[in-house]
Amino acid sequence: MNAMTDNLRVEQDEKTSHQSAHQSGRRSLLKYAGLAGIIFLAGCESMIPRGGERPTGPTPPPPPVTSELPTDQQHHRIALLVPLSGKNAGVGQSLANATTMAMLDTKAQNIRMTSYDTAKGVAAAANKAVADGNKLIIGPLLSDNVVATANIARPAGVPILSFSNDAGVAGNNVFLLGHIPSQSIERVVSYAKSKGMNRFAALVPNGVYGQRASSTLLRSVKDVGGTVISIQNFNRDSQSIEAATKKLAQNGDFDAVLLADNGSMAIKAAPYIRKNASGSAKILGTDLWNTSSNLAGAPAMRGAWFASVSDGLYRQYADKYRSRYGRAPFRLSSLGYDAVLLTVKVAQNWKVGTAFPIKQLTDSGGFIGLDGVFRFRSNGISERALEVQEIKSGSFSVVDPAPKRF
Repeated sequence: MNAMTDNLRVEQDEKTSHQSAHQSGRRSLLKYAGLAGIIFLAGCESMIPRGGERPTGPTPPPPPVTSELPTDQQHHRIALLVPLSGKNAGVGQSLANATTMAMLDTKAQNIRMTSYDTAKGVAAAANKAVADGNKLIIGPLLSDNVVATANIARPAGVPILSFSNDAGVAGNNVFLLGHIPSQSIERVVSYAKSKGMNRFAALVPNGVYGQRASSTLLRSVKDVGGTVISIQNFNRDSQSIEAATKKLAQNGDFDAVLLADNGSMAIKAAPYIRKNASGSAKILGTDLWNTSSNLAGAPAMRGAWFASVSDGLYRQYADKYRSRYGRAPFRLSSLGYDAVLLTVKVAQNWKVGTAFPIKQLTDSGGFIGLDGVFRFRSNGISERALEVQEIKSGSFSVVDPAPKRF
């Protein structure tokens, strides 16, 4: 998706990171005994002790995230490639902070993470990371940076856990932690069909993201036995949106309409859908809506459904993050936390100095992190258990919970 989806997510996080305190209050809180009580499963094995359980005797602090090459031979060397300067420094630093929190929360004793600033040159950062002897790269953030990093890491046999959600860069030792937009479309379409909706339409933005959303909708509706009535493109301006909504109903009525864009565009487009296309059709959205705190206050959005990861554990993490760093985290930062959880799990049976055991990443039982259950397919794309939420007046409500395991 040549970084378009990545940029949509980063842009949305930039708009909403300072609103996270208000947003977190609208999510239903899962009943866990504190953040330290997160269970991280691979084949149903527990990784992190529950809150209340404490190891006996003094526990030394874990090795910190550093910016220099460690010299000891007692730790797995992990590289963190994120932008720590430049326009994306905010989200990059939030990801780095999240990895530090995860190291502290898990009390990791055999992992040493070294940070490399991709804003100063992703190729230089990747070359340095490989030369320094790192056996795993966490990051980078954007898909074009993933391609550049992979060209350097693959010949060295160093796998990549990237924060990107561009499926086009996955595979051949590149694994994506990012939330794949197509999965949220598949999930909400399937739920709509289960509620008796058979005729679908869509509004999608012009460009690669819109093209992929259209393809996903067509495939998803076909898979559930429904019919796509109309798909219309728009240019993200009011005149174009109004024209597109007027064309939607020309091929007949529909039960549900996918609005495949971020929350801000959904708020702009929804009144036109109600006025020009259908006042009764269910509006469906993608996981891009999960970071928009304005949706619940938009009357035209009431009753809309969208699929995303659960925010239950993220709320606890965000509270702890604010307490430690004095500001709200970027929503993407949960990926940094989960990357460390994953690494700590694998490191339990990973001999220091040897290659990262890649096969453990594709455990069919999956893992649990801040964003719920996930697993990696053999093609490197993460598969996530998603919930369906409904937008109500001033709040969000879970109408179909995410599965707890695969």
